[in-house]
Amino acid sequence: MPMARCRRRTLLCVCLPCVLVGNLFIYIVVSVCMTMSQSPIRLPKRFIARGVSNSAALAPHPLRPFWNLRPDGGALWNRLQLVQDRSHNPILRGTQVQSPDDEGSASRYLAGTNCSRDRALTLCVPNVKTLPEQIREFVLNMHRRDYPLLLDQPAMCHSEGQEAPLLLMAIKSQEGNFENRQAIRQTWGRGGWVKGLEGKGGIVRRVFLLGKQDSSVGHYADMADLLELEKGRYRDILQWDFKDTFFNLTLKDVLFWHWLSHRCPDARFVFKGDDDVFVRTPALLDALLREEQESRLGSRREMRDFFVGDVIKNAVPLRQTSNKYFIPESFYKGLYPPYAGGGGVVYSGALALRLKEVSQRVHLFPIDDVYLGMCLQRLAVPPVHHRGFLTFDFPKKEGKKPCAYHSILLIHKRSPKEILTLWEDLKVPRPDCVNKTEGFGQVAITAKLTQTRNSH
Repeated sequence: MPMARCRRRTLLCVCLPCVLVGNLFIYIVVSVCMTMSQSPIRLPKRFIARGVSNSAALAPHPLRPFWNLRPDGGALWNRLQLVQDRSHNPILRGTQVQSPDDEGSASRYLAGTNCSRDRALTLCVPNVKTLPEQIREFVLNMHRRDYPLLLDQPAMCHSEGQEAPLLLMAIKSQEGNFENRQAIRQTWGRGGWVKGLEGKGGIVRRVFLLGKQDSSVGHYADMADLLELEKGRYRDILQWDFKDTFFNLTLKDVLFWHWLSHRCPDARFVFKGDDDVFVRTPALLDALLREEQESRLGSRREMRDFFVGDVIKNAVPLRQTSNKYFIPESFYKGLYPPYAGGGGVVYSGALALRLKEVSQRVHLFPIDDVYLGMCLQRLAVPPVHHRGFLTFDFPKKEGKKPCAYHSILLIHKRSPKEILTLWEDLKVPRPDCVNKTEGFGQVAITAKLTQTRNSH
């Protein structure tokens, strides 16, 4: 008997470690297989990040979810963009790796509604028949970006032995605005080597961004032949085959970024503005060169995030149907992100290429300035306010001061005649007005506004 008990103990001592090692091996194999599985973990309806405190203010189960994983009822743009944002959220996507485009995400959203890719899309917007025609037209076409380029400038920045431009000016114009374009060509939009007020200056290139004249607002002569002649003489016209309306100005940004990425990707800075602004180009070049120099020395932010203009924060959509900027609540809810007034902005060429990429996952919005702010928000790039960008003209009686125009970089609006007059007046700086212009390094780099504006 004692001998048998001794054998059992010996057997138990030998076998037990083997059993434990075997179980551990099976556990490791199963864990590795589960980790390598390509099936994403199914998330609950509401994803809640648990806290570590038991206090009421920091409860582990907050009243509001961090992400609500199912679209709820709301404005059309917000719902479409929600699908797009989720498809690019690495946490919500799990191990999925697809990167859906604008068409795909909208199609998946529309598949769960009573909307389709034709005029039935307007069923998504309550009381659609009461909305202005331009809103209805935008909703019908907001998924389209594939408009052909009718007039191109393939050699704008790629001529043999040609240096990349310091500044590429992209100016939004319309077919009939020849007088505006001509005034710009003769003044602040001159191409070639442009000298600064104090510095050496640099190469400036100029393009005008056009769509097709909107015939629904009146009768216009066919200007295709005239534009072809204008393009041949000045080589600065870009025209796409879409209706040139106010709510389609966003298309000019998106299509220009695509053009720039192929035709002028090495431009160091981009000016984007309207054809009724006045720009002190020599002063602007001096400020840009100083900014580049300070960036190389490490005393300024990186050029890849450079963006300046007349910044607007905490703006709300305007709900008056008679207003040019009217956006119905059924289309968009919430505040607008910080954005710059569209009279004119300047950003780096590196940022322009990033805007081209991020714009592919931001649904088109009727107001181009706001859309640019939406793209910047997704890049985590805060637009920087500069007092020299006066997209709403001089405040009060500032414009009557002797050195008023010597202290700005841009002002909006000015007629072609006023642009020509201002250019002649400012050719020779007044001695008492020298060095009145602020550089980018003299403004609040944190994009803090001197005042809040709630509308254009």
